[in-house]
Amino acid sequence: MAPYDRLRADRRTQSLETGTWWYANIAGEAADSFSARVRKRMQRACLAAVLLLAVVYAGLVLTATGQRWENAVLTGRLTDETLAAAHEANRTLQHITVYSLAVAMLVLTVIGMVRRRYALTLVALGTVGVSLFLAEVLKGYVLARPDLAHAPAHLSQNSFPSGHTTVAMSVMFGLALVVPYRVRGLAVGLCALWATAVGAYTVAAGWHRPSDTIGADLLVLAVACGLVALLARRGKVGPARSRRFPLRTVFVIVPLGIAAVGGLGAGLVLLVDSMFVLEPTDPNLFHVAYQAGHGLAAGASAAATLVLLALLRHVDLDAVPTPYRLTGTTLPAEEAGPFPTEADHEIS
Repeated sequence: MAPYDRLRADRRTQSLETGTWWYANIAGEAADSFSARVRKRMQRACLAAVLLLAVVYAGLVLTATGQRWENAVLTGRLTDETLAAAHEANRTLQHITVYSLAVAMLVLTVIGMVRRRYALTLVALGTVGVSLFLAEVLKGYVLARPDLAHAPAHLSQNSFPSGHTTVAMSVMFGLALVVPYRVRGLAVGLCALWATAVGAYTVAAGWHRPSDTIGADLLVLAVACGLVALLARRGKVGPARSRRFPLRTVFVIVPLGIAAVGGLGAGLVLLVDSMFVLEPTDPNLFHVAYQAGHGLAAGASAAATLVLLALLRHVDLDAVPTPYRLTGTTLPAEEAGPFPTEADHEIS
């Protein structure tokens, strides 16, 4: 007989402690439990991000039309009158090094250790580490870039997904996961502008194509959702207290929404113009393609950030899970566990 089935001296069963293996695998997996709902939501989001990643790769990397458009984006970068944007982009991207990445991971570790949230620390560090590992494996060994557009050698090198964008987005997502729920919006607000700008800067500097940055955004989103789903599988999540954060809406959600809608909307319109409306000999073709790629890169990063915040809305990754109680139990509420006091039948 399991410990939670045994009767105590006062003829009552031992209550089930939340956050334990028993809770995570039995009570926490009940169909109507909060942990199970969060887990299913995150699993679906992870799958959706992976499918979108495959669509972006197939449409822009594995087709001649997609390759020609992205080559036009890189060529259109040179239409900038002073190349000031590209120069500033290179200076910004040069700060993303192995040492800055190590410092960022150290900061995530210190935050988690000070808060004594060891599982959250692993999730935050895993978001960065797993994302970077998968980005390098996919770029180097899995997702090849065939030369379908007969472009020059310097335009045919494979760079899907972008490593720089992966670093920026994964660090921001890791910070959003490891900090307390009440300051999650502040953490995202401080890093979102930088992470979104990195994706756009990679295009402005000619280091990456728009598909590279979009693919990196989707990759990091998939990894973060998958790790949070594992956290929920262990019963480590709970509902956040009902509290409004108007400043988060004004200074974080609204700007990200404007950047996502504006960037993706304008980018898609210009994408259609550059691919299907303008003639190949039109002198404005490369400039329009560049503006489209720039807008899509920035909009995709902002949209991925908004999606993660929406998925974690009212989800406290620090909260003690609410004990699952069977309806109709005769035990007091504070001691009710997932097992009834008396078995309906004897198990031989």
